[in-house]
Amino acid sequence: MGKKKIFLLLPIAAALGLAYYLLPSSQPIPEAPPVQAVTVAPAPEPAPAPLPPSEVVERYPLAVAQQAPSDKPQSDINQSDGVYRDAFGLLFGKETIAEYFYPDRMIRRFVATIDNLPRHEAPAEIFPVKPVGGPFLVKQIKVKRKKTSMQIAPENDQRYLRHLDLLTTVNPRRLVDTYIALYPLFQRAYRELGYPQGHFNDRLVETLDDLLATPEVAPPIPVQQPKVLYTYADPELEARSAGQKIMLRLGADNTVRAKQALSTIRTELLSRSPKRP
Repeated sequence: MGKKKIFLLLPIAAALGLAYYLLPSSQPIPEAPPVQAVTVAPAPEPAPAPLPPSEVVERYPLAVAQQAPSDKPQSDINQSDGVYRDAFGLLFGKETIAEYFYPDRMIRRFVATIDNLPRHEAPAEIFPVKPVGGPFLVKQIKVKRKKTSMQIAPENDQRYLRHLDLLTTVNPRRLVDTYIALYPLFQRAYRELGYPQGHFNDRLVETLDDLLATPEVAPPIPVQQPKVLYTYADPELEARSAGQKIMLRLGADNTVRAKQALSTIRTELLSRSPKRP
């Protein structure tokens, strides 16, 4: 029985018990038993009230404009793909959005990917951006008479140039403007992931910081292929976050370009965060 039903029945039961003793009865009233001294145990002290859950401190709050009651309500996250596509289409062009980005669950894909990049694994099936074309290129190097090792081929860097151009040519100010305009949807998607008190902008800054902390590794970078996928031969590199391992695959020059663009976006993003008292 649910708690609500129990609470409803308690006053009913009390009223029935009171009626049993007060209403006249046709049965003779038995003699009252002799009164005996009864020791009443002291009532237990009430349990302390549970403490309210601690609030997660928001490190990088955004000055998001509040909607007036008469304003058009924010789009529902389940129907937000069109809003996201139109907004970012103004930045990159609609044809570019269709070519490089998946058309479904766009905001949820972006939020989940940002959350996963600082972790050791980031499932590619939820990325918002389509993969680069062509196979991952490696180069075989003979190290001993009958033994060889593998390195990331210099030609592999070319595979990422088109995606990198998108990142480095977009206007950071307009990009952050669009992000802030859609921030309530990003925040809602982030809390759906299991962070009921979390703040997505804080996680975004953490992810940017992790990507910018990618070590500078001079090529060539040795790799191995224990199964189907390639891994870094250096255990320290393989233990890096998923985002940093992606940065390393770009190649040394591309990584420098990517860091410069990400650093500019981070600076612009933090400039929109009002100073905390």
